[in-house]
Amino acid sequence: MIRAAIFGRSPRRTLARIAALVAGAYIVFGHLLIPVRGAGPSMLPTVQDGEFLFVNTLAYVGAGPRRGDIVGISLAGRRLMYIKRIVGLPGERLRIDAGTVHVDGVPLEEPYVERRRPWDIGEVVLGDDEYLVIGDNRGMTASNHDFGKARRERIIGRVVRW
Repeated sequence: MIRAAIFGRSPRRTLARIAALVAGAYIVFGHLLIPVRGAGPSMLPTVQDGEFLFVNTLAYVGAGPRRGDIVGISLAGRRLMYIKRIVGLPGERLRIDAGTVHVDGVPLEEPYVERRRPWDIGEVVLGDDEYLVIGDNRGMTASNHDFGKARRERIIGRVVRW
């Protein structure tokens, strides 16, 4: 009676369904939508410390990353990554003057940045497969903020909220 309540009338079918569900979850959450947790203040207010997110590894199959995308950047394999925003695209010249990012000499509109410190970073020229990534919390000092160039191969995918 208990067995029938747990496995139903067809235990083989039930076990096959369980196996398919486990395999599907492994593929989806192990390779396609990688779960990550926001850690630290560098992406505030967009991503909260401890917020649960997913990195969509299929986001850039048809087209490359775009300016403004929040991405997962591999540090060591696919399980340890930074969450940052793309502000610079391949081939561009960028600099930060008084906290404002300039792309090829033009100030970048960044409505997601609430507070800025007067960061001054000299001109950076990106290579053919390099992106400039930075966090949204520009109220931190530049020395306490991890940002810089990221090669395309290190960008795992675009961050999505569930």
